[in-house]
Amino acid sequence: MRVFRILAILVLAFGLAACGNKSKFKTYNGPEVTSIQVHKAARKMYLLHHQKVLKSYDIALGFNPIGHKQFEGDGRTPEGTYIIDRRNPNSEFHLSIGISYPNQADRAYAEAFGKKPGGDIFIHGGPKKKVSRRDWTAGCIAVTDKEMERIYAMVKDGTPIQILP
Repeated sequence: MRVFRILAILVLAFGLAACGNKSKFKTYNGPEVTSIQVHKAARKMYLLHHQKVLKSYDIALGFNPIGHKQFEGDGRTPEGTYIIDRRNPNSEFHLSIGISYPNQADRAYAEAFGKKPGGDIFIHGGPKKKVSRRDWTAGCIAVTDKEMERIYAMVKDGTPIQILP
């Protein structure tokens, strides 16, 4: 009877452990992500270790994806070379990593037109609500929540990101 009781306790303990919330914070021990490339037209993002693709992702972009982001509210995703400069573990979109847009040239261009360049451009997970169109962000790069967990673990602050048309 004692063996049965111990077995029952073990089964219960393992069962409860399996029911716990899985953490959104993953670990990564592979090759360093040395850069990110985004190909807007193809809706693809690549995490690279030098020239080798480590992972590729299908992405969603800003709701007006053609062309470089110029002004706040234009719905475009920036184009150019930037840096991953921050992370938000409490993002409205599951997890997010920040892109250093706007740079000095972006600010100067918008200022010349008397406008603001916008900001808060991130790679982030999906929305809480279902979206009805392919490109739905305000200018960010979106992936699924599960993909974002992996990206968040793999990509470190300071990683260059090249966003191509």
